[in-house]
Formats: sequence, C-alpha cells, structure tokens
Amino acid sequence: MHHTTDNRPALLLAMGPGIAGHLLADRHRTRLAALTRTDPHLVAHDLAAPTAAVAKALADAEVLLTCWGAPPLTADVLDAAPRLRAVVHAAGSVKHHITDACWERGIAVTSAAAANALPVAEYTLAAILFAGKEVLRSAQRYAELRTAPAWLSRTEHTGNYRRTVGLVGASRIGRRVIELLRPFDFEVLLYDPYIDGTEAASLGVEQVSLDALCARSSVVSVHAPQLPETHHMIDARRLALMPTGATLINTARGSLVDEPALLAELLSGRLHAVLDVTEPELPPRESPLYDLPNVLLTPHIAGSLGNELYRMADQALDEVERFAAGLPFADPVHPAALHHSA
Repeated sequence: MHHTTDNRPALLLAMGPGIAGHLLADRHRTRLAALTRTDPHLVAHDLAAPTAAVAKALADAEVLLTCWGAPPLTADVLDAAPRLRAVVHAAGSVKHHITDACWERGIAVTSAAAANALPVAEYTLAAILFAGKEVLRSAQRYAELRTAPAWLSRTEHTGNYRRTVGLVGASRIGRRVIELLRPFDFEVLLYDPYIDGTEAASLGVEQVSLDALCARSSVVSVHAPQLPETHHMIDARRLALMPTGATLINTARGSLVDEPALLAELLSGRLHAVLDVTEPELPPRESPLYDLPNVLLTPHIAGSLGNELYRMADQALDEVERFAAGLPFADPVHPAALHHSA
C-alpha cells in the first residue's frame, strides 16, 4: 500500500465574531482548503479560554489567519500553540494582538496593511478634490436657494488648480495619496520626521516642517500613526497657522488632533474639516460635529468596507500560499518598525 502525507500547513482562523463572514467569500474558503489543512468554518474568538475544538486546532496550528478583533497572542496562548510559526493578518495594524512573546519565539508576521491603505487613500483623494471645489458648501447653498446661484461671484477661492496640499506622514496611506495626487495640478508638501530630503524628492513632494505645512496648505491631511509623540500633534497653535478657509482631513486617529481646539475653529467658521475619526471614536450625541455646515463627519468608513475586505483577504491568502511553498512573506512586519508605524 502507498501512504500519502498531507504536507499542507495547518491553519486556524482567529478574529472577532462575524468578521470571517464578511472577509471570506466562497472562493477564499475554497483556496484556503486547497492551500492548508483547515476547517474554514471554525473561527476562534477567544484563545485564552478556547472551546475544545479551538484548543485542538490551536495545538496543531502552524499558521493563524487573523483579522479585526483577533485575540491577543500572549505567552500562555503561544504555549498552547507549540507548532505555530506564522501569523497572517488580513487587516492593517497588528499592534492589538501581536505581543512581545510572538517576536521572542521567532514567529513570522505579515499584514494586509498595504491592501487596507488603498481605500483610505481613495477616500482622502475624494475629500481633497471636494474640498477644493467647496462641494459641501455649494450643495448646502444650492439646497437653500433652490435656484441657480451666481457662481462666478462667489468662487474666487474655489478650485483645484495649483492648490497646496499638505500631507502629515509618509505612511503607506500617505505614500498612496501622493501617487493618487500626481495627475493633478497640486503642490504637495510633506511632513515626516522619519524620511530625508532625498526620499521626499524621490516621492515628488517638498519636505517641510509641520508648522510650515500648516501655514502653507489649503488642505491638511493627517496620515501619521498613533504614538505618544503624535498625540495632539495638530494642536491649537498649528490650527491657528492654517489659512482661513482651509480644510483639515483626518482619516488616521482622532487622538492626533486636539479636538476642542479644532471645534473652536470650526464653530467660528474659519476652518473646514472632513473627519472620519474623532476623539472619542463616537462623538457624544450633543457634539456640534454632527450639525456644523463646514464639517463632513463620517463613521470611520475610509478603511476597507464591503467588497474592499476581499482585497485584504486576497493579499493574506497570497501570503499563506508563500508560507505553504516555503517562501518568505512578501510583506513582512518587522518589530522595530512598529515603534513608528500604525
């Protein structure tokens, strides 16, 4: 008799309740079954106190496929996963579940941050273009008048020709926004303390201080990570530097902006804002942000939603395929980089 050995790696899904149903289409589950030994319908939500089925799968797992809501991979969890060699995160930041214990045990980590960056950059591009055309104000004015306004008498400061856009952070998202802005007639400024002038020139942008960026830009878009040193980096003083009529776009984290200071500028009508994130994440019901005519407030939708989750799943499964073939990850996460990234 001939005995065959299944050399496919054992894989366990670990993520928040309900996430897998949105992340994985039938084609992804079929691909997972072909690449790995896995039960594509078993999803671990709690690895610290697992069910019997999850405990058995965890003990056998060589790869964890994680996404939003993934449970923390503590030393105790890793003790229960003696064969684990890799974590493939089908989302952006891994800071919520990858612990020092993972790095100490040499576990390879990759994330689909590059895939998740694309819709955020697309949202930002739309916000920049709409800010320049004063779309929000024009739509509101049109609804009030319900007749053709005298556009030319009111639009001397409107338009996207040779407008200056300031990007705070050359993150994956920031760099993608730079790429998307290339076909347009913008002057693009960049503030990022981790890149030098040569790299900025290669990106086709002008590197400036954060103060200079705020003072010169008609639109300031925030793409920096949430770190102790970036807390309230856009503060009252820097908001005051922004030209009257300028727009602040925040798709990063609410904590990067001093929200009371921003609110004062918005209530005065001097500045405009497009806010996909706030501090707190859900503004209180009485917050003026919901009703201000110079604010576009969205509920953290810039990142992957709907069919955009499939892009993250595709990138993650490409990495699973590389692991199964004995190849290094194409987009690995390095622990040192986490000190200045999302």
